Amino acid sequence: MKNRAPFLIYTVLRLLAFLVPLAIMWFFFPIFREYWWLAAIFAALIGVSISMLFLRAPLTDASARIVARRDSRGSAEQADADAEDAAIDGGITRRED
Repeated sequence: MKNRAPFLIYTVLRLLAFLVPLAIMWFFFPIFREYWWLAAIFAALIGVSISMLFLRAPLTDASARIVARRDSRGSAEQADADAEDAAIDGGITRRED
């Protein structure tokens, strides 16, 4: 679970950045009950603004975790490819008849 913590934290915070403004507009401004799609658009814009201003650190943590996972996979695949190349170069020859 520790590996997924930055993703989970960032996802929950992004959802809250959308749902809290949506709930505020829905409950405190009656016009948005009729025009729910307008409330969703405004909540999305507010959520994007909040995430750009305040959620930079969780985004950086999640991005760093993605890069680390990609690098670890890439090094394992590269080691496998190097082993195959060494086996081919090291004496396994193919006979052509």
